[in-house]
Amino acid sequence: MENADRFEFTETGLLGERIPIKVTGVSLSGDCAPCTFSWSDRSVITFPKGNYTVRYNGPIVQNHMVVSFSEPYRVVVNVPPGLDVRNRFIGAISPPDATVSEQKDGSLLVTWNATRSAELRFYPPERENWLAWFGQFWIIVAIVLILPFLLSRRKGS
Repeated sequence: MENADRFEFTETGLLGERIPIKVTGVSLSGDCAPCTFSWSDRSVITFPKGNYTVRYNGPIVQNHMVVSFSEPYRVVVNVPPGLDVRNRFIGAISPPDATVSEQKDGSLLVTWNATRSAELRFYPPERENWLAWFGQFWIIVAIVLILPFLLSRRKGS
């Protein structure tokens, strides 16, 4: 955050309203040692005006994360090992200009530069297996349905 003096921990509701969320592990870093902040509300921290990075842990519901801000920020999300976002059929990264890099520990680092919103839908590896089984099932169904038609055309010739 550049030239900021506060940060709100909220999510966007169905009508666009800001709903406070509970967060843990809040830390502030920047051109200060140590960087201090104070809670002005249960979901708002305040600090001296400046350039900062805010780190925190927040809730994720149903493998889907959406963040929105009033001004563009650099957003970095660490997806833990065992989860993935790269398959576009079962995962999602929006806006799509994000960069995804794999870390040494197997986690993924998803980074957006100067974005007002970021959306991420992640999945466990079993979902890729289910997608493969689902695709194979429908290919078999298509063959079973098309085969009698092709055989009847061959008999008619």
